[in-house]
Amino acid sequence: MSGNTFGLLYCVTSFGESHGPSYGGVVDGCPPGLELSEADIQKELDRRKPGTSRHVTQRRESDSIEILSGVFEGRTTGTSIGFLIRNEDARSKDYAAIAQSFRPGHADYTYWQKYGIRDHRGGGRASARETMIRVAAGAIAKKWLREKHGVEVRGYLSQMGPHRIELKSWDAVRQNPFFVPDPEIVPRLEAYLDELRGAGNSCGAKVTVIASGVPVGWGEPVYGRLDADIAGAMMGINAVKGVEIGAGFASVEQLGNQHGDELTPDGFLSNNAGGVLGGISTGQDVVVNIALKPTSSIRIPRRSINTLGEPVSVQTTGRHDPCVGIRATPIAEAMLACVLIDHALRHRAQCADASTATPKIAGRGG
Repeated sequence: MSGNTFGLLYCVTSFGESHGPSYGGVVDGCPPGLELSEADIQKELDRRKPGTSRHVTQRRESDSIEILSGVFEGRTTGTSIGFLIRNEDARSKDYAAIAQSFRPGHADYTYWQKYGIRDHRGGGRASARETMIRVAAGAIAKKWLREKHGVEVRGYLSQMGPHRIELKSWDAVRQNPFFVPDPEIVPRLEAYLDELRGAGNSCGAKVTVIASGVPVGWGEPVYGRLDADIAGAMMGINAVKGVEIGAGFASVEQLGNQHGDELTPDGFLSNNAGGVLGGISTGQDVVVNIALKPTSSIRIPRRSINTLGEPVSVQTTGRHDPCVGIRATPIAEAMLACVLIDHALRHRAQCADASTATPKIAGRGG
């Protein structure tokens, strides 16, 4: 299977399946000299792992990471960083009933038609457990970006089903299982999920991720635009069906004098561009929204076909998140961080000596 690597200079490769013995990853291109330990990566993996609350899958996985290469005496060497995360609580028997049929909304049918074979256990390679490799790679990227450029990458759940959530406190995001920035809405979300779970149904979500402190100048002007690479990375996350940069689809209703971010000697007056103009960072916050579809694995019977093309009814059992967006925040942060470090390295390679006499103005946030 091709398509298991992303990035140009900061390259991430993953392998593994949901019910295989382990997942593994290789990060190639991380600069040498970065102080790095397994604990640096583990704290990000712990944010994503299953079983952290009653509102997500109860699959019990420690998601403990083992660094195999690329770190010596506590610092990166510049060679490839290899790591392994073992699966500990797979229940393959839960998927025996769908071995010969296809779950609506899942990748079962497309994998089968493309490869002529598929691992039906937990979705195999299509499982969202693969995203922990991205979170691990993102943890390394986030630390380098923070130490070298002062860039902070943070995200939050901004909508669950019909419930829109305002950004009231970044501190609150790490203090609840939903990654929401408004603690007062947590009981309402819990009641909504309990209702969905009782009905055997699921819902979609929206996640907002923001990178602050991004310098002006990252990104390529035509092919390899910063916003295009961000959009591609975000669309590569399981269940993502939409990506917005800045104002996104709201720009359809804006007029030209509303959308264009005016510049003054003191900075930009707005950030409808989401921190990117002409594919190049403006120095403002990079603001991204992603839309995640409802979880495909639900208990409600639905029509499908089997491998012979015959009509069947599919009802999915097992352990699943009623809303995949609940644990998507660390994943979105990781993908944005990986794109940013990749472009930081690309900018350094070509334009490290470029300069102008024009002062760099302050940018307005999201």
